[in-house]
This record gives sequence, C-alpha cells and structure tokens, in this order.
Amino acid sequence: MKQLDERILETLDRIGMSTPRTIARESRTSCSAGHVRERIDKLRHPGFVAKFHGETFVLTRDGQLYLDGKIDANNRPWPPEDKVLRR
Repeated sequence: MKQLDERILETLDRIGMSTPRTIARESRTSCSAGHVRERIDKLRHPGFVAKFHGETFVLTRDGQLYLDGKIDANNRPWPPEDKVLRR
C-alpha cells in the first residue's frame, strides 16, 4: 500500500463517490488523474474500492475497515504490476 493509496481511500471517505479526476484534485497530492486511475485499479483487487458506474468509484466496507485500522492491507491479495498496466 502506497501513501497515495491511503490518500485515495481518505478522499473517497470524505467526499463519497468520485472520479479519478476529482480524487486527484481533492486528495491534495500532485498526481494526475491517470495515476489515480492506476492506483484505483490496484485498490479494487483487494476490495477496498468498487466501481459504481462508468468512471465513478466508491469506498467499500473493507476500505472503510482499512481506514479504521481493522484490516491489514498486507494480508490482502494485490495484483502484479503488469496486470494492472495491461488493463
């Protein structure tokens, strides 16, 4: 789990469902919407983020449990980098 992943989860928790573009702007980081989209694809694999509709994503129950310190991300499956990039 990278720091940006946590910022994405925190932003979704704060503003609700959102697009990568809005998350990039609201997360107070200097990353692009494309980079946020790549990290969201990674966060979907362990079930922390779900696609709502189109390019809109939401924080899942497991994502909230992670933010609350009740789930350890190290015990979750993460996709290999090349799988995410082939999307």
